[in-house]
Order: sequence, then C-alpha cells, then structure tokens
Amino acid sequence: MKKIALFITFLFTWLMVPAQQKMTPELLWQLGRVSAVGLTNDTKSVVYRVSTPSVKENKGASTYFIQPLSGGNAVSIKNADSLVKSKSLSPDGKFEIVEKQVKLKMVYGKDFYPELEKSNVHIYESLGYRHWDTWEDGAYSHLFVRPAGSKAEGKDIMAGEPFDCPFNVPSDGDDDYTWSADGKSILYVAKKKYGTDYMLSTNTDIYQYDVATGITTNLTEGMMGYDKNPAFSAQGVLAWQSMKRDGYEADKNDIIVKTPAGNLNLTAQWDGTVNSFTWSSD
Repeated sequence: MKKIALFITFLFTWLMVPAQQKMTPELLWQLGRVSAVGLTNDTKSVVYRVSTPSVKENKGASTYFIQPLSGGNAVSIKNADSLVKSKSLSPDGKFEIVEKQVKLKMVYGKDFYPELEKSNVHIYESLGYRHWDTWEDGAYSHLFVRPAGSKAEGKDIMAGEPFDCPFNVPSDGDDDYTWSADGKSILYVAKKKYGTDYMLSTNTDIYQYDVATGITTNLTEGMMGYDKNPAFSAQGVLAWQSMKRDGYEADKNDIIVKTPAGNLNLTAQWDGTVNSFTWSSD
C-alpha cells in the first residue's frame, strides 16, 4: 500500500512539473496579440495582425498574415492594405474618411493665458474631465471626408461640435462609422451631449451626413439608449445595435433593421444580448 501511495505521489509531482512556470509580466509580454484585419477582396482568405509589445522600445511591432479559408498555412505579408478594402473608402473609391483630433475647448492654463506657456494647470467646470487614464484636453475626434489618396485637409463633417466619433475613445473604432451603400452619405455614431450631461447619459445616436449637401440627419432620434455599429447589407438595408433605456449601460443589446414600414427589432423576443453582428453576402 505504501508503494502505491509513493508511486501516486511521484506521478502527481511529475505531472505538475510543467505547470511550475509562473506567469510574469515579462512572460505575458512575449505573447502576440491577434486581431482581425478582414477578408481579402476576393473573399478567399482572411488577413490578421499579430502585435508583439517591446518593453525595451516601449511600443509594439506588428506582423500581418494571410490565411486561406480553404485551409493551408498562414503566410506573412508586408502590405495588407492592398489586399483588404479599407472601410474608410467609399464604395465607388472616390472618397475616404479620415479621423483627426480637433481642438474646440479651452482646458489648459495656456489656452486661457497664452503668455503662460509653461503653465501645467487644467481648468474644468463640469464632469468629463478624465476618462480612464486620459485627461480631457479639449480636443475631439472628428471625421473628415476628402478625395481618396489625397493629402488634403478634407471637410470636417462634425465642424464646431464638441463631440467624439469614435465616441468612446480609446475602446471604439471604425465600427462607429460607415459609408452608405450608394456612397452618397456617411453614417456615424456620436453622443451629442457635453460635460455632466454626457457623463450621465448612454444615449448615442446614429447620424447620416449627406456628402453633397452637408446636411446631417439623426436617424435614431427618440431611441434613448446606445445606438451603434451601423452596417448595410449588400442590398443597402441598414441595421444597427440598440439599447432601449438611457442611463443603463448594461441594457440588452438588440439588432434593429430599418424597413419601409419602420424599425424592426429582430431580437425582441430573444433574452440574450447581441455583442456584434454582420450581414451575410446575400
């Protein structure tokens, strides 16, 4: 019996040896962060990015790979942009959307007193002065439209508005804006509130900017929770994610489809919540 107990103890100890390596910050930083770039233009392969952070250089290095959907090995590539169409590019390829920071509010001491260049004072009069680890600096992320491939400044489609798109920096990205299927307008998500009102509300809306006229229309006016992730089907039908109530950040996410008869809630009778969705190609 003692021999059996000794054997079991030895076996258990031997099996535990590979698990003795402790997780450390240095070991964690050796892991590559994988993120999707998208399907190739011919829809036969997927392109993804592997980012590896460097402690020494205090930045990450990214390598891009292409993987055939039919199987086979992934191959590293140098120019992913030529293989995957940018979401910022209009359907006809004539225009592109560019994100830029625009300074609209005075926050720093030197904003108020330019002669005090070395001032390190921040002046706030309401909530919204800090988001996670980032101080509000009076600059807002805006969308600009310009001819594709040009270096022009472009036209600010949110000119003068102290609101962000993407609206929740840094966690949100290009899911907050898209071109219409006909390429005539840009749809974008924003929470058009300021200061304390902004902090207390979860009411984002989806806005449609007409490129030719410059007119902006609120497509989700009266829908009081988060409205986000606008996406068109191949036939030009619009869908987005929506929460019902304002001020309730953990509300149920539904899929809303815009139809000629009105908005259709596809998931109203489902008790789950939708994290994301995508249209099928047909």
